[in-house]
Amino acid sequence: MAIREIEAPHSDAPCLAEEDRVERLNSHAIVVGSGVAGLSTALGLAAMGRRVLLVTKTALGGGSSQWAQGGIAAAMGPDDAPLLHARDTLAAGAGLCDPRVVDILTEEGPAAIRRLIQLGAGFDRDAEGALALGREAAHGRRRILHTRGDATGAEVVRALTAAVQAHPAITVLERTFAWDLLLADGRVTGLLALRTADGSSAGDGGGACWMQLQAPQVAIATGGCGQLFAFTTNPPEVTGDGIAMAARAGAVLADMEFVQFHPTALVTTEVEGDAPERMPLVTEALRGEGAVLIDETGRRFMTEVHELAELAPRDVVARGIWRCQTAGHRVFLDARAAIGDAFPARFPTVFAACQAAGIDPRRQPIPVSPAAHYFMGGIDVDAWGRSSLPGLWACGEAASSGAHGANRLASNSLLEALVFGARTAEDMAQAPVAEIPDDLLRPALPAPEPALAAAAELRRSVRRLMWDHAGLVRDAAGLRALLATAGSWESAAAALPPSRTAGELRNLVCLGQLVAACSLARRESRGAHYRADFPSTDPLQARRIRVRLERQDIVVEGDLDEVSLEAEEVLAAVERVAGPHWRPEGWWR
Repeated sequence: MAIREIEAPHSDAPCLAEEDRVERLNSHAIVVGSGVAGLSTALGLAAMGRRVLLVTKTALGGGSSQWAQGGIAAAMGPDDAPLLHARDTLAAGAGLCDPRVVDILTEEGPAAIRRLIQLGAGFDRDAEGALALGREAAHGRRRILHTRGDATGAEVVRALTAAVQAHPAITVLERTFAWDLLLADGRVTGLLALRTADGSSAGDGGGACWMQLQAPQVAIATGGCGQLFAFTTNPPEVTGDGIAMAARAGAVLADMEFVQFHPTALVTTEVEGDAPERMPLVTEALRGEGAVLIDETGRRFMTEVHELAELAPRDVVARGIWRCQTAGHRVFLDARAAIGDAFPARFPTVFAACQAAGIDPRRQPIPVSPAAHYFMGGIDVDAWGRSSLPGLWACGEAASSGAHGANRLASNSLLEALVFGARTAEDMAQAPVAEIPDDLLRPALPAPEPALAAAAELRRSVRRLMWDHAGLVRDAAGLRALLATAGSWESAAAALPPSRTAGELRNLVCLGQLVAACSLARRESRGAHYRADFPSTDPLQARRIRVRLERQDIVVEGDLDEVSLEAEEVLAAVERVAGPHWRPEGWWR
């Protein structure tokens, strides 16, 4: 069964005892997530006079944003233009980008960079003081801004965090885990959260309590779900919480089959054994500066795969490495000739990671492997961040606006977070304020308990199976095996007492099933989604899949009359796996 016993928040939220303490806070708006998208949204709302609760399950600035090395893409150079940036973005998106959204991203990008510089963000500059622009895979121009070579994300987060901390209209709730959205008459009116007072992970330490946060407007900016996979560049907290919460509330999701795997994550002794929580990223900028991929014999193999070789789109490079590995070879990124002794100064973050692993990239090639890196899927939103649920917005990696299509262009993610974080804030500030009932939730919550070892073991199992069956190369047999296992995951996760660890596991199980089901449904290869049993791209399937949960059912939206026979056949195949709870109202939109 593809999805079983995943219920809407009003019945899925834990049932409680009357005497349990529930802390309540009210605000004009709630922003969930403290990466670049969440920080940008909170700042935008505060600048327009709104009181904001900024909720983060880590310390302020946690998540993937601070680890972004590649930089920010924007048409800032004299030989560049937003139109050229848009063309490269559309080409990488493999036919599924929304051209209007891409135009907004690339047109408003330079202004977003200027605002960031005004906040104090520093970018690398050339000898004349102009912005130093690099080039990365699938970009036709040098348009990538960096900080200290490979510390761009950390610098952007630093500047935005300082601005948030200085703004009196923003209240930050650190180590507060968003459990579920609250609804009243079909409208999002806040969220239920777990918070600890002793500095431990939310809900996994002493002093944990439930919080009822109420606001007529909620923005989800919780990032992607890289921890679904055994090998990922994302930190441990990236578990798709906001997307799963929105799904349980009934929001429409889109593009759930599209997971981008970064071609070059650092392989260490730990990686060669059990899966690490996070693999260090080896930035794409190295290949942009001339580093090449070789096997253990020194053979440069990407020239045989694509005319752009190492600068081909990420999915092409990642699968090229995967094929080389499955043929029994080890893969390395060789920067000795291109970077050499300049490595520590130009790419200090990668150099430090290599040194920690006992590798000197000035003298040795760097062992690399693909790893889950970015999620193109998420909450279906329009160009202003509006979801299908009244009162709910989303931006950044948690959203799916059509900016990236089937495959994100390198270094567009931080730009998207800046541009659409600002647009989301603008739309929320202009929306009419709805009244919220005084008592949305009657206390009924069990006391939070520390996480169990069983939760960690189950999480490892989920990640391993997702990597094996829904990773770089997929097929029907593996995806069906994955879905067949999901029922036991749900039962085990549901039996755990509430904690951050249990909540993250519940979210991973929910999203894992949706990713697998949509991957089974897309019976072609396109962008980051590759089916070994359907290796070609089908022009008839050049449409986005939108899906939502309705109680125990997966509901796929669209028009069946426009579907090819192959797509109708896959409906029958999915129904055989998923059982009667798979109720398509249509297929494509």
